[in-house]
Amino acid sequence: MIQRFIELGEGYSDIYELIETSRHNQNRVTQLLALHTKIDTKDVTSLVVIMQPTDPGKFQALYLCREGIPNPNITPNKRYELFKDLAEYLQKQIIEIDVKPSSMFNEKDLFYQYLIGIFRLNHIISPLQ
Repeated sequence: MIQRFIELGEGYSDIYELIETSRHNQNRVTQLLALHTKIDTKDVTSLVVIMQPTDPGKFQALYLCREGIPNPNITPNKRYELFKDLAEYLQKQIIEIDVKPSSMFNEKDLFYQYLIGIFRLNHIISPLQ
């Protein structure tokens, strides 16, 4: 199975695409995640929607708005409220995880591999097959 991040942006206007994609594919959404981190002095959050693998093809999309939303536990904000509304609509819980910032990695792909490792370790996505 191929598990790949599809980065939509940093969570500004692209959060609407994340929400609409999730609503229109609600039968495929398996998990909603909020990944909290600190970049310099800013507490920020990435939002992730994990889809069921496609059949055929066994491709699992992980849609991501990376590090552009203020951490809602510190600074409540409308964009995270929209994500919470999506979770209610889909009847899903938002899993919150503290992670390292992407800036700690030399390449974005290494950051994504780090996240996939965390997700597999916590049984959020299937193990490598």
